[in-house]
Amino acid sequence: EFQMVGMNRALDDKIETVFLMADARRQAIASKLVKEIARLGGDVTKFVPAPVNTALRERFGPALTR
Repeated sequence: EFQMVGMNRALDDKIETVFLMADARRQAIASKLVKEIARLGGDVTKFVPAPVNTALRERFGPALTR
């Protein structure tokens, strides 16, 4: 969205760009971020289905506990 604002302003500085964020439950989450969290020992259960969480735990080891 930031890039879109910049392009719109470059085209015409009178263009005002507005964007709305989706509710967290409806947002897409990049797999790269989920894998990084799992690799660092984070809990990804709220971001992925159970079978995906199992596969990530097998690949990266158990999630760290606090």
